[in-house]
Amino acid sequence: MIKALRTVEELKSWRSAQDGPLGFVPTMGALHEGHRALLEASVKENDRTVLSIFVNPTQFNDPKDFEKYPITWEDDLALAEKAGVDAVFAPDRQALYPDDYTYRLSETDFSRSLCGAHRPGHFDGVLTVVMKLFHIVQPTKAYFGEKDGQQLQLIQGMVKAFFMNLVIVPVPTVREADGLAMSSRNRRLSPEERKLAPEIYRALTESPSAEAAARRLQEKGFRVDYVEDREGRRYAAAFLGETRLIDNVEVPRGV
Repeated sequence: MIKALRTVEELKSWRSAQDGPLGFVPTMGALHEGHRALLEASVKENDRTVLSIFVNPTQFNDPKDFEKYPITWEDDLALAEKAGVDAVFAPDRQALYPDDYTYRLSETDFSRSLCGAHRPGHFDGVLTVVMKLFHIVQPTKAYFGEKDGQQLQLIQGMVKAFFMNLVIVPVPTVREADGLAMSSRNRRLSPEERKLAPEIYRALTESPSAEAAARRLQEKGFRVDYVEDREGRRYAAAFLGETRLIDNVEVPRGV
């Protein structure tokens, strides 16, 4: 039976009774097959696995986006239990931010580009909450999807910079049959937008340059935040209606 833990004290008490490697998957809920891949990787590699579900308010630069974030608690629990998760940590804001976010963690280089350039303060919120969760859960390994490529690199850098005693495990992006990267935000797409959404993956993989990919998306009706090639990967963020989609792939060769 999966154990639901709501307070920091409950989580720490449960953690103190566990021996052996502990895997951790931090999420904001609205779980999908991409999250299942993270959970199954953790269950396979560790004696115990903790999933956290917390819609982190400090990483939303748009309050309306925070308000619209899907909450699917019962479905999330069912998916987690089926995947073999041992405990779910689901704190409220007060539990994680007793200081009301007066203390925060910032990265001053990579976080200012790509998504960070278009979402001021976003990565401060991400890094701060992940650091808090790492200190509370004390995992052996933590699992993150490659779809959020910039986030993954920043968390890897944070762990290295602060000499943290855990391993960050990247898990490949899980895609729908039509190529769309799985995301909780996909639930907000209209039927027409959902049909068009896979174009972001096709544009990234079929275009000869980042500029050509951006033009292709604009011509299809996307509002493009950016498409950029960096260190062998092509990153993109674009809106369909009110829904912001992100993706990244290896820079294609010979296109």
